[in-house]
Amino acid sequence: MATVTTREQETAARPRRAETPDRSERGWQRWVRLIPLVIGALVFVFPFYYMVVSALQKEPNPDISGAFPNPAKLSLDNLVAINNAINLPRTLLNSSLFTGGVLLATLVLGVLAGYALAQLHFRGRQVVFYTMILLLVLPFQLLIIPLYVLIARDFGLADTLVGMILPFAINPTAVFIFRQFFLQLPKEMFEAARIDGASELTVLTRVVLPLTRPAVLTALLITFIGPWNEFLWPFLITKKLELEPLAVALANYISTVAQRAANPYGTILAGATVLAVPVVVLFLIFQRRFVESAIGSAVKG
Repeated sequence: MATVTTREQETAARPRRAETPDRSERGWQRWVRLIPLVIGALVFVFPFYYMVVSALQKEPNPDISGAFPNPAKLSLDNLVAINNAINLPRTLLNSSLFTGGVLLATLVLGVLAGYALAQLHFRGRQVVFYTMILLLVLPFQLLIIPLYVLIARDFGLADTLVGMILPFAINPTAVFIFRQFFLQLPKEMFEAARIDGASELTVLTRVVLPLTRPAVLTALLITFIGPWNEFLWPFLITKKLELEPLAVALANYISTVAQRAANPYGTILAGATVLAVPVVVLFLIFQRRFVESAIGSAVKG
């Protein structure tokens, strides 16, 4: 009896071993998937690497060998030169104030608008939502002339920090992210709070907001890139040197005095590196939450 049972077990086990892929085959498949990813990563990382390396070179080297310089020939001379030309601390502070104001306005207005579009029922809600979607595909340059007339002439906010922030105060992408996040929350949670007598503002601030950290991080990361790199609107709305953000100061430097520098391209790339580093650092720190929340926001329409 025991012999029959053992043979049956061996017979049943044979096809299972045949179905199990060989370890070498699995390793080969893993490498096939890994190699294109590594190549793609190198293609995307190399321009940033080349920018940093060129910014640290004392003399320009347009050859391919310039991408792999002698470490002994690297220095911070270009960074010192760009700092002397455009005052990096001042322009970085202006960029930070501009971006911080946009982020604060985006967070407050985005949460309020997203909650209204997701949980409140009012006439014209769908019209407002589809109008917001339309704004996502309209280029900002299409609206820049009427915005300039409205803010500079009618509101009198030219050459002010508020005038720089106002067109970016509400981000349709952030509103969409918050709306999608609020739609994923269980309806019973809202109904229970309303039955207990909580107002909509109380529901939002006491019940919903503590849960919105992933959506907040995603919205802030997406919004941060725009004002931090923005050139056209700050260039138009302000002519004061004291209010110039880094992107505007760098562009003015390129068009005026860059060619007088000992290493003009290295100096320009040093400024570009300073401009790019905060965005890269923030993405590396929050990339996991960014991807998770971005995927989750697309689940519910």
